[in-house]
Amino acid sequence: MKKIQITGLMMTLCLLSLNAQAQLSLPSIFTDHMVLQQNGDVPIWGWAEANATIKIVGSWAPQDTASVVVKSDGAWSTTLRTASAGGPYTVSISGNGQLEFNDVMLGEVWLCSGQSNMEWTPMKNIDNAEVEIANANHPNIRFFHIPRRGANTPQNQCEANWAVCTPDVMKRTSAVGYFFGRKLQEDLNVPIGLIVAAWGGTPAEVWIPAEAVTSNPILDAAKPQKEYPWWPIEPGVLYNQIIHPIIPYSIAGSIWYQGEANHEEANTYGLLMQTLIESWRQDFGKDFSFYLVQIAPYTYNSTDNGPALLRERQEWVSRNVPGTGLVVVSDLVNDVNDIHPTDKQNVGLRLANQALAKTYNRLTSGYESPVFHNLEINKNKAIISFLHAESGLMCKDKQPSGFSIAGEDGNFVPAKAKIKDNTIIVSSSKVKNPTVVRYCFDDATLGNVFSKEGLPVAPFRTDRDW
Repeated sequence: MKKIQITGLMMTLCLLSLNAQAQLSLPSIFTDHMVLQQNGDVPIWGWAEANATIKIVGSWAPQDTASVVVKSDGAWSTTLRTASAGGPYTVSISGNGQLEFNDVMLGEVWLCSGQSNMEWTPMKNIDNAEVEIANANHPNIRFFHIPRRGANTPQNQCEANWAVCTPDVMKRTSAVGYFFGRKLQEDLNVPIGLIVAAWGGTPAEVWIPAEAVTSNPILDAAKPQKEYPWWPIEPGVLYNQIIHPIIPYSIAGSIWYQGEANHEEANTYGLLMQTLIESWRQDFGKDFSFYLVQIAPYTYNSTDNGPALLRERQEWVSRNVPGTGLVVVSDLVNDVNDIHPTDKQNVGLRLANQALAKTYNRLTSGYESPVFHNLEINKNKAIISFLHAESGLMCKDKQPSGFSIAGEDGNFVPAKAKIKDNTIIVSSSKVKNPTVVRYCFDDATLGNVFSKEGLPVAPFRTDRDW
């Protein structure tokens, strides 16, 4: 009798579960106020009763209907053709029930991810916070801020809602994301959707499908081992709960501010980020743009120069992974003892300029920081040339600082530097036959050399291994 009772209970639960799944439903990424990527076939998916026919209509083209038959497992997916930017519209879905989403905008959608400097909200301390918050009424900017939760297996829901940008909404979400979106909205004059998926302190491994990390011997050996009570470290755990539920929502690109948590294993960070980017692009079904922020100077007190090596690997990503770009922020730091610089405005602005140039073809110059290109030795002088310095270089102080030089013995000493057009001539009376030059290649040195457009020269070493 006991066995029959248990079986009956299990059958009841199964019927209730099947009945719940049979109701027409969509992932939480689809809500009122959402932004859909303009001028494309955007994926829309959900669940309903098996073999039911689902019909979807966007009010921007009411004569067009997307139709799909629900599979035997209750899942369905299709695409809906969107028009040029505009709104507000409605999206109506019928079949095995009816749903309607209101105040839907068509525009540009971006994923904003990383650790604390991406998660950092205006309430936590940013420059000019009170004024920025008070002025944050932007009905054409929408946020989808995903809660900080992890999971051991891929999930379908993430329990968030799209929200119109108001002062109250803006002050509780990513400051970098907001300033990035505000600049895009101003210049493109289209609605902007910002999906915020960030968690302070997290290593990159947690944002990547677990198998992509553990199946690679190099990445598996370098994955974090130190347990923390405040944030997860297991590969895939945030991908499962934060990224997977929004796949394959159509996005234009992603901005990424992370790396501080990986500085102790810097040598594998380039491969790690390449894996993240390629896996996301594969899952979203699109080779979208991906722009990184280089970690800022901070007193890590490292013993292996890990922060400098990690910055170098971030630059490697921007040079070797197609569709990427690097934002250098070494000049936006007021206190090298604070890992969270308060100038989030210019971080967002520089990210937006990358997108305006490379994704939208609105800028032709002035959006890239100069990066090391070539070393030439002329007697006792080292001549450094750069990419992205066509207009020339400048120093904001009397003399360039942050340079060191060494000969074949590898002993580095402080060096004098002189700017000549778009090159820098480096020397020291203590090094007669120089072989290597380094610039701000440590934890926290602040440089003072810029492009004529005002962007800082990226830290570098001329003896890098790529």
